[in-house]
Amino acid sequence: MHINAATAWTAAILTITVVGGFSSQWAPGAGSAVAPVAAAAAAAATPAGTVGAAASTTAAAAVAAVKPAVVSVAFTTEAELRARMKWIPVKYGGERVKTLDEESRLLLAQAAAERAGLDKVGLSYEDVYGLINAETSWIPRTGMGKNGVPSMGLAQFEPRTAKGLGLKDPNDPVQAVYFAAINMKHGAQWASDRIAHLQLPPEQYASKMREGVSIYYNLSVKGRNKWDGTNTAALPIETQRHIRNVRTGAEKAADLAEEIWS
Repeated sequence: MHINAATAWTAAILTITVVGGFSSQWAPGAGSAVAPVAAAAAAAATPAGTVGAAASTTAAAAVAAVKPAVVSVAFTTEAELRARMKWIPVKYGGERVKTLDEESRLLLAQAAAERAGLDKVGLSYEDVYGLINAETSWIPRTGMGKNGVPSMGLAQFEPRTAKGLGLKDPNDPVQAVYFAAINMKHGAQWASDRIAHLQLPPEQYASKMREGVSIYYNLSVKGRNKWDGTNTAALPIETQRHIRNVRTGAEKAADLAEEIWS
């Protein structure tokens, strides 16, 4: 995966509505392993070269017209989030490894989406879940790209990408999924700019914008800039597979949330 803009944790306290009738807050502690890096939240919200507030508003309105976001997070601090995360053993590549259980995945995806402000660009926790599902199926590992560069952790960050984002430990799931959400936010802003000329109705706009997020996340700057919103079928087969896998993962997240929290 690639990025072209640095971002940072926001310092604001986030209030999250919880199914069950109460609210909770998640604010990073001073000694947090994912403490804020030195950059302005405004820069994270609108990085240079991306679409502005008007297009972001359009994106949020489009996704809202398709399906309302459902948020169900039951924790109050990052420390509590970490304490609630459960790891289970699975077999992968002939070896015994550990992965997060389904509820932990949802909690992590929702926390990352909320903290990154993905609702402002028309994305939700389902999209975060889907992207991690497409990258690693939620099994943390080190991979190797065609360029010979390693990619690490749940979100498959290359070292240069991690450094550019300010991500200190790509193998830490809380950090990795949050910064993946930030990169998705940049991708949504970029995609909104690329498809603005298409004059799409809300449902098609939301779907096409999500295609763009996968393209942004999956391709280099040179590769992604070949996309004009209409030529997805001409992109590499791996990118087309990424788009499908993110969509499938997002649908799974919605089903899991209904099953676990309803």
